Amino acid sequence: MHYPTIDDIHEAAKRIRGHARRTPVLTCRGIDGRLEAELFFKCENFQRVGAFKFRGACNAVFSLPEEEARRGVLTHSSGNHGAALALAARLRGIPATVVMPSSAPQVKRRAVEGYGARIVLCEPTLASRESTAAAVIAETGAALVHPYDNDRVIAGQGTAALELLDEVPGLELVLAPVGGGGLASGTAIATAHTSTIAAVVAAEPAGADDAYRSLQAGRIIPQTNPQTIADGLRTSLCPRTFAAIRDHVREIVTVDEETIVAAMRLVWERMKIVIEPSSAVPLGALLAGKVETKGLRIGIILSGGNVDLDHLPWAK
Repeated sequence: MHYPTIDDIHEAAKRIRGHARRTPVLTCRGIDGRLEAELFFKCENFQRVGAFKFRGACNAVFSLPEEEARRGVLTHSSGNHGAALALAARLRGIPATVVMPSSAPQVKRRAVEGYGARIVLCEPTLASRESTAAAVIAETGAALVHPYDNDRVIAGQGTAALELLDEVPGLELVLAPVGGGGLASGTAIATAHTSTIAAVVAAEPAGADDAYRSLQAGRIIPQTNPQTIADGLRTSLCPRTFAAIRDHVREIVTVDEETIVAAMRLVWERMKIVIEPSSAVPLGALLAGKVETKGLRIGIILSGGNVDLDHLPWAK
């Protein structure tokens, strides 16, 4: 199965420059001391729409030929990708439609609408999402921009790791969360072809461990009933993300819910920044001792910061 090349990621970096932010890399002495390592956090929580997803959506939208772009873009998403596509489309001046499940929180609907997209509601099942999207495409001719099963989306996500590796020399380990695999595969491709020493580890909730089981089995094992607070990591791998992860990720490790919450709270308290549960999974893997850290220079992609403040995981 094909997937993007490092050249695709470099092209994406040029294409999204001026639209996507070059997010900061932060450090924390307290967390370094606890893990006996040097950690460098790539803060995609400061990206536009509050998540790395804008990179991939922006690259996909601005890659479209003019004739195709005029018909607009469409995706199905209940989260960050829908908002990211909506903003990217607005920046290019083309229409966007986001198919969202009727169960999607109002805060997410408002975000998508706020960026100017049209929302089409569907039943909260994958089959309903796909059939509704197909009906809208048949009606409008809009281009489908899948949240992760898309080479240009993956290439865009890989630009975060490209920036991290450029800014922080000598990284020996790079960690990213894995759900559908867009960020993990983009990170892995970028790292494999940019650094001669850095290994990539992907981290996943134990309650949604299809990527871990897939890598162990050597084939995709679909997600069935994910149970995790990390709502951005409940999706399954697709053939192209599985292939990139199989070829370039050293290992996938899993993290329990208690540790995810503890890692999220630690970042809020010690680094004074807001991250969402999915962002906390890689740090959780280190705190749980799932990966050896002592003496290493480690990069972590903090994937986003979109949190429902009315339902914080440590609130009683």
